[in-house]
Amino acid sequence: MSSSLIAAPATGREKNHTNTVVIRHVDSGFKALRIKAKRRTPCGNFIRKLCLNICVGESGDRLTRVAKVLEQLTGQTPVFSKARYTVRSFGIRRNEKIAVHCTVRGAKAEEILEKGLKVREYELRKNNFSDTGNFGFGIQEHIDLGIKYDPSIGIYGLDFYVVLGRPGFSRRQEAQDRLHWGQTQNQQRGGHALVPAEV
Repeated sequence: MSSSLIAAPATGREKNHTNTVVIRHVDSGFKALRIKAKRRTPCGNFIRKLCLNICVGESGDRLTRVAKVLEQLTGQTPVFSKARYTVRSFGIRRNEKIAVHCTVRGAKAEEILEKGLKVREYELRKNNFSDTGNFGFGIQEHIDLGIKYDPSIGIYGLDFYVVLGRPGFSRRQEAQDRLHWGQTQNQQRGGHALVPAEV
């Protein structure tokens, strides 16, 4: 059997918390890696944000239609992304708007993620997951999420990326940033970090 992760809806046996997704690793004897969007226990994992992205590769009318798709799905105004480099073979110019993305949080993120995983039949590959536990996947057709097909808009693919966290994560990140703050500021001024011999 190929190495993959199978996600399934939570069963009723977990009485102390509400799960959205339970992901089991096929090769490791079905040891469950549980991703919980909401738990009553205070230190559980939760979905910090869900990033949705649709890349068209060109600006103009197609990009505007795609923005309507994201707005219809999330109920939010999407943000346009610009190309960082000029790629002649793709016909992309630097700073040209080529994609739209949207960041969703809270219950709305859980609802959209559930729809996306259902399209993928609750199955994700091992390499869909990052070293920090975040994961992403894509779907081929946005109409699979329950959006009504509109011939004037067409059909587009959609990228999902889920960032997980837990209480206290931002404090830990602040502490790590604080360690490098003085060194970064000194280097920006054209200086260098002091070593013990110079003190």
